[in-house]
Amino acid sequence: MRFLPLPDTGETPVRVMTIAGSDSGGAAGLQSDLRTFALAGVHGTSAVTAVTVQNSLGVTGFHPIPPETVAGQIRAVVEDIGIGAAKTGMLATAGIIDAIADTAEDLGIGTRIPFLVDPVCASQHGDPLLTPEALDTLLRRLFPLAHLVTPNLDEVRLITGIDVVDEASQRDAARALHALGPRWALVKGGHLRTAATSTDVLYDGAGFLEFEAPRLDTRHDHGAGDTLGAATVCALAHGFDVPEAVAFGKEWVTRSLAAAYPVGAGHGPVNASWRLRELP
Repeated sequence: MRFLPLPDTGETPVRVMTIAGSDSGGAAGLQSDLRTFALAGVHGTSAVTAVTVQNSLGVTGFHPIPPETVAGQIRAVVEDIGIGAAKTGMLATAGIIDAIADTAEDLGIGTRIPFLVDPVCASQHGDPLLTPEALDTLLRRLFPLAHLVTPNLDEVRLITGIDVVDEASQRDAARALHALGPRWALVKGGHLRTAATSTDVLYDGAGFLEFEAPRLDTRHDHGAGDTLGAATVCALAHGFDVPEAVAFGKEWVTRSLAAAYPVGAGHGPVNASWRLRELP
């Protein structure tokens, strides 16, 4: 694996931002993002969009943060600390999405600053994390700003109407997502349980790239999508191009799945702390 360079003592590290909701169970959301940021050797910053009430069994509620507060967090960080890339997770409401889009356009997120949009619509257990009217705003405002979008197959079905069942429909979905405005679309194959491997398909409007990994037999996969996106955005902040960054993210999440552990009665978290065993 091509590791990202760790900063020397006293050196200012590469900075990244997650714009996402919290997970009180610690497995997904901004907690997962910040864990990967730290273990990848970057300085993680955050704009909290919502506070969720959740554990390993599911989400029982969430409280959105006021849109102006979300926008203020982004602006405060970018104008002082600076960031090399940003990603989104749970965005909750149309008002929050509009505030993020306005602020991103003003600060160059999506132009000079690479921007990964993970269109989180529901939790792993199917609990809604996005109000119904917010999906249209997400597609209309954030997809055209995105360098990369990273939906799972449930989100692909909701956004495009395409039920991915094989490689051909996975490519059809990538085309449909790309037509909504992002520079690159990644259709993750982790939820395609009938496939022998976990293959993600990346499309830029001209050609396809495939990223294959072994399908791991574990029920402890909470936070896998967040972890892939977080590792990918770290690589983007280091100057990797999109295919290189996706390859890095894919290997990172595969190793994190292999190291996953049980907590609670439901799905345990993927575990990015495998990185500690690989440090020189």
